[in-house]
Amino acid sequence: MGTLDDSAVIDALRRAVAAAPDDTSLRLHLAEVLIGAGRHAEAVPEVAVALQQDGADTRARDLMARALTPVRSEQDPPVRAVVAPPAEPDATDPDPEASGAPEPFDWSQAEQEIASTVQPPFVMADGATGDSSDSGVWEVERPTLTLDDVGGMTEVKQHLQTTFLAPLRNPELRRMYGKSLKGGLLMYGPPGCGKTYIARALAGELQAGFMSLGIGDVADIYRGGTEQNVHEFFRAARRLAPVVVFIDELDALGQRRTAHNSWNEIVNTLLVELDGVEADNDGVYVLGATNQPWQVDTALRRPGRFDRTVLVLPPDDAARQAIFRHHLHDRPVEGVDVGRLAALSDGLTGADIALVCETAVERALMDSVTTGVPRYVTMDDLLTALRTTPGSIGPWLETARNIVSYGQDDGTFAQLRAYLKSVKRL
Repeated sequence: MGTLDDSAVIDALRRAVAAAPDDTSLRLHLAEVLIGAGRHAEAVPEVAVALQQDGADTRARDLMARALTPVRSEQDPPVRAVVAPPAEPDATDPDPEASGAPEPFDWSQAEQEIASTVQPPFVMADGATGDSSDSGVWEVERPTLTLDDVGGMTEVKQHLQTTFLAPLRNPELRRMYGKSLKGGLLMYGPPGCGKTYIARALAGELQAGFMSLGIGDVADIYRGGTEQNVHEFFRAARRLAPVVVFIDELDALGQRRTAHNSWNEIVNTLLVELDGVEADNDGVYVLGATNQPWQVDTALRRPGRFDRTVLVLPPDDAARQAIFRHHLHDRPVEGVDVGRLAALSDGLTGADIALVCETAVERALMDSVTTGVPRYVTMDDLLTALRTTPGSIGPWLETARNIVSYGQDDGTFAQLRAYLKSVKRL
């Protein structure tokens, strides 16, 4: 149970995290203090954010296991004993309240408590609702972008054509060749390279809904709660088919199972849902994304599950030009050569390029504030921002190199090996 001092410390830590949201150590310290204060439910989203930043963080994984371990506290619903109503008291009986005798069970109050726990129906993109039997609120998008809106990334788009689009659009040929649509596609690579954007574009291409699932969406502090949430998510997806289910940071939700890993049952549940054991997954197209594919349980990459993988690399020249155009669109720019910017930004991720554009805009804005005269964002602003924005994929490449060089590889990382050789990391 937390104390007044606990609350003061937690409030101070929350302010510190708000001021430095990328400080993972600080965020995990806040989660640890919350767990120590018995506020497990509040710790879960903090640890989930840390796992999204680094799914291999051992401390974060341990804290998530602790946060999901149920404990009884003052916030827990009280255990109510069912008491038979007392016989009519006679005049000689003492006052029940004065004697401390239990009150009769209040059935109307119990019904109100049960009703208050019922979840509202899930919300569909067109405003329609499902029924409350789907137990949860799951956001369903209807993306309008298509793969044509994704600049470059030819190999990734070709892979999507082969695994999803061509068989889906040619049902007679699919039947003739016995091509199955079962199984999912796992996209992996450095963070910030557009895996989520590609998944949304695929949903738009299929004219299907888009549902995103991450550890923060389903994590529950009570035993069995997370597994139930995963089940309800897939149940809702089947009702909304055709739909693209995008499992982000798959290494966090589907991390390797061990003898002492509290995550084992969650992975087992995910396997059951992907296999469609309890229901048909027809029309449910599953895409996964991870920065740490070597942390994903091997059972998730067997046939019928995430049996196909594609490496999503930092954007190529055409993609970098498209990203610069996107982030400079509707901004006051003058004399900008996106071709030159793309050539100079080789190796940067889409997120890096977004930061370059923001830094350039900030430079022009501050000049305008200082001089009192608004000015355009120029090529000089962007070149200066490029020089001061280091690429973010170095640490990821080093980890990937170690995995490919010294870890066991069943052929899953063939693309990664070829890429590391091309950039002279092997």
